Amino acid sequence: MAVLFYLCMMAEVFVNKVAESGIITLNLEEFYPKEETVVFDMKDHLFMGLILKEKDFRETMKNLDLTAYKEKNIAITCTADAVIPVWAYMLVTSYLQPVARNIVFGNADFLHKTLFLNNLSAININDYRDKRVVIKGCGELPITETAYVAITNKLRPVVKSIMYGEPCSTVPIYKKPKTTEG
Repeated sequence: MAVLFYLCMMAEVFVNKVAESGIITLNLEEFYPKEETVVFDMKDHLFMGLILKEKDFRETMKNLDLTAYKEKNIAITCTADAVIPVWAYMLVTSYLQPVARNIVFGNADFLHKTLFLNNLSAININDYRDKRVVIKGCGELPITETAYVAITNKLRPVVKSIMYGEPCSTVPIYKKPKTTEG
């Protein structure tokens, strides 16, 4: 009976200090773009992969099968060393826009960063007002520096502090200065 009493007393000694600290962990993986992406390479729609012939290009766009782009995030780029007039990118966008989820000019990496930043911008900063926030470090998905910079920029004006890592082992990034009332 004494051993049982001792074990019960020991159980009360263990306290989850991280849980009691009021620290909020923000895992950027939750904002990682999940929708399918497609690269629209202008090169594939040019004469000999290099020359834009306006009449032919317009006809190609008019007959473009849009099913491959339906509800997709699209990066418009040209991987050939071709001179593409600005209006051609605009024309492609005008055909893709009615079926696409998002369209950007750039490569797949730029599209991914843009989508990630869009997801982060949807965060309600009031949920973090005057809170201690840990931006989770290591994870399963590759989070770019772009995302870490964006979230720090978004949260810094409202939080009490920002840390990087895990709640049990953090690197301090920002701490709001204490104000003196008087």
